[in-house]
Amino acid sequence: MAGGVGDKGSIMGEINVVPLVDVMLVLLIIFMVAAPMMVQGLEVKLPATDSGALKQNGKLLVLTLSREGKLLLDKEPVAVEGLAERIALITAARPGTKVYLRADKDVSYGLVIAVMAQTKKAGVADLGMVTEPGQAQTPAQDRRP
Repeated sequence: MAGGVGDKGSIMGEINVVPLVDVMLVLLIIFMVAAPMMVQGLEVKLPATDSGALKQNGKLLVLTLSREGKLLLDKEPVAVEGLAERIALITAARPGTKVYLRADKDVSYGLVIAVMAQTKKAGVADLGMVTEPGQAQTPAQDRRP
């Protein structure tokens, strides 16, 4: 009997942790199921390459370009036209910031070039491209039936 009377009428001095463990396991399962659903942002299918992993030294600024043409600067929506000014302000406040572009593999090439031109206009000398790890596909392999 948990918390009840002991063998000889004395009160038991131990805490029953079984209900606590049960509650914690239920909460753990709930968070494990709910955590993948909390990811926000744009769904981007990155092209696959066999390059090495991204080394994160210092500050990062990530541009995300979705298949529909939506552009996010870190996690804030931004228009392509005002991108150069926003990047220039951020890099001026945080010198040494590295800029990376996550573009969906199905996005228009012209839109990717426009974003790259805006980053160059902002004074960014090196623009990194983010890809999925894996083997690179040739254009003939990437065609869908």
